[in-house]
Amino acid sequence: MLGFIFDFDGVIADSEALANTVLAEAVSLLGQPTTLDDALTRYMGKRWQDMVASIEDGIGRPVPDDFSDDLKMAILARFRTDLREVAGASAFIQRFASVPRCIASSGSQDRLRLCLDVLGLTDTFGDNVFSADMVTRGKPHPDIFLLAAERIGVAPADCLVVEDSVSGVRAGVAAGMTVIGLCAGSHLRDGHADRMLQAGAACAAGTWDEVAAIVETLVPT
Repeated sequence: MLGFIFDFDGVIADSEALANTVLAEAVSLLGQPTTLDDALTRYMGKRWQDMVASIEDGIGRPVPDDFSDDLKMAILARFRTDLREVAGASAFIQRFASVPRCIASSGSQDRLRLCLDVLGLTDTFGDNVFSADMVTRGKPHPDIFLLAAERIGVAPADCLVVEDSVSGVRAGVAAGMTVIGLCAGSHLRDGHADRMLQAGAACAAGTWDEVAAIVETLVPT
């Protein structure tokens, strides 16, 4: 039995550019001028605590005590007004509605729940929303994907992961799953598909329609 495991940011929600724009603004205010491209390069795909550690390395001092809380609130506020789905994500989910599915994300539960609500996808996933908060080790370790497979009752070898980050691809491969690298988010830059293939993705897709074409060879509609 096939099961889908979706990363969230940059795969279902086109959130990475929004979040990293807010992050770049915040780091710039700390004295390290940072562009959106800088933020994407330095911080994308990292767990929250690892990202903060990287910022502190860059500015040469600890961030203010309220930095994390203020940044999280600013990002969530931007999501409430500007968040959109990655084009084609909900149509793909509806097309393969009979296949067990879940989200396995490096994001926090509160962030995931807010974004799912904004996108109108809360009922689509129900309780099958798994975050880095639920495991000891984040991506590129396989823990979150193995937890997700267990919870939806699908063997890891039968799971198809859709990811947009190199660390996520590595996590899926380490879990013994087949990984499709999706390059449909507005945050991705040239050469990213090649980087995901080098990390072990079975293939790369530029759109959700391309993902559907791949899946149709496994699950006829």
